[in-house]
Amino acid sequence: MSQTILSIVLEVEPRSVGRLSRLIEELKRDEEVPPPGYKEQYDRLKEGVRSLHFMSMSVFLDAHYDPIFVIEANFDGPPGPFWAQLEATLGSYLRPMLRCCKRPSNDDGPLYDAVTKVDSRYPLAPYLERKTLRPSVFHQGNRGLDRNRILREGELFLATRTELAQPDPTAPNPYRSKSAQQIHESLRKALLGRFRWLGEPAPVRIPAAERLRDFLRILVFVYLALFCLSVPGLVVAPITPTLRFFILLAAAVAVVGVLLYRMRAPLTGKGAPTRSGGLTIGSLSVKNKLTSLANPAGLLFWVAVFLASYVVIASLIGAVAAIPIIGSSFREAWWPTVRIVVLGLTSILFSVPAIVLWLRWLERRDSSHDAPPVNAQMLREMTQREDWIPQNHMGSVVLVRPGILRTALFRAGHRGLGLMLRAVATDGYLGSMRTIHFAHWAFVSNGSRLMFFSNFDHSWDSYLDDFIEKAHGGLTLAWGSGVGFPPTRFLVLDGASHGRQFKSWARHSMAVSRFWFSAYKDYTVNQIERHGRIANGLRKTSLTPKEAAAWARDL
Repeated sequence: MSQTILSIVLEVEPRSVGRLSRLIEELKRDEEVPPPGYKEQYDRLKEGVRSLHFMSMSVFLDAHYDPIFVIEANFDGPPGPFWAQLEATLGSYLRPMLRCCKRPSNDDGPLYDAVTKVDSRYPLAPYLERKTLRPSVFHQGNRGLDRNRILREGELFLATRTELAQPDPTAPNPYRSKSAQQIHESLRKALLGRFRWLGEPAPVRIPAAERLRDFLRILVFVYLALFCLSVPGLVVAPITPTLRFFILLAAAVAVVGVLLYRMRAPLTGKGAPTRSGGLTIGSLSVKNKLTSLANPAGLLFWVAVFLASYVVIASLIGAVAAIPIIGSSFREAWWPTVRIVVLGLTSILFSVPAIVLWLRWLERRDSSHDAPPVNAQMLREMTQREDWIPQNHMGSVVLVRPGILRTALFRAGHRGLGLMLRAVATDGYLGSMRTIHFAHWAFVSNGSRLMFFSNFDHSWDSYLDDFIEKAHGGLTLAWGSGVGFPPTRFLVLDGASHGRQFKSWARHSMAVSRFWFSAYKDYTVNQIERHGRIANGLRKTSLTPKEAAAWARDL
């Protein structure tokens, strides 16, 4: 089951911020006090939008920009059905909220007028879809599990607890003397009548075609990155003899290497320990099979295969492109093109250190927020809304540092990190953590600000502590170009490792989640996976002793 993460970002009329906040709070109150016909809180939204996992509404204030209203949604399937269900359920609330927002000055203006005019019944979905932002990086904790499956497997888990419970304290429990295989057989027999879907095979969470697409996207991204980094060599190689090319390359690498070595150390008082949690395949997901590539022999083999494939593909494209330009045959263009591609590839030995040197020069001059101010009233309001259930929510918007290099690296870093997470972190793990249901970053305000949302388990402090200790490399890459971020080194070092400073900076950038919906508020990511393992075991008519013992440990 494919899942979608998106945000609707709307600029707010400054004079209407108070009214918009009150409208959001009104929606929250109406959902927490079930209207006639609904038994529990948020049942109207849960039943009206059956694909929805999480949704939030927040208003972000910033001294440099007008306020923005953000609707964040995480749901199953494509956006079309979601828009229709959301409008049918919350349309009477959303339309007054949109009237608090600014009229777009671009081609969306007439659509905004049609949606917000007095007594309008014009559909909201087309306008909301036009204002939608897709994430630059995202992570899904229970990827491939649709909401209905999560809920029904949770119901099955509760039924197993009831079945296994001691019905009469004075009588022996009939399950206590059974083997794991016998418990499986008895439970399945007892529950199959109520949960008939146990007789069907489990749907594939991530189809093979989807996995293949994820890996192909990584290959294309890396190919393009290699080409961009090869540009200095591709420019010089056609006009320089091979021996002279390597002499010039060695001289340039030596100069850059010396300068880079002199800048390697952190600034005084700005270093941070980095014993673990750097940006590696293992740090993205320790449970994924790709971690086997991290051993030297396997890594060397696959790097060699990948570089050879790049040379072949790039040479084919270059030779075909050269034929109409120089008027030669493919055979005549092939070997000169191979030479240029190979020399261009070797020039990466210069271009990468040169880029890192430029970046390090900028990092040594960056300023950071040592004690970012936090609005005491807003902090109290945020903390009052946290830790009521096993899950929590946060939203953050920060300014992005300007500059050509920073913009290019930041965008490319987000793209690469997003593709790697998509291919590697398929089992919900980020490093050794499994506490995130849905999380994503997105660029807003024409790329000048970075927005982050996360639906996670346990407290806010423990959530960020996990990141700081176990995945600070990825966190620094994703957030490191934010204005005021703790001092970074070589794009992924230090940064988020400055734990206390980073947490203060994160709090400073957050806003109150005035409305937040969770379709399964009592379940952690780990609990959902546990439910799934129990259900998958009960789907099978029989288990081997080893399988039954492993399955029974989840009961």
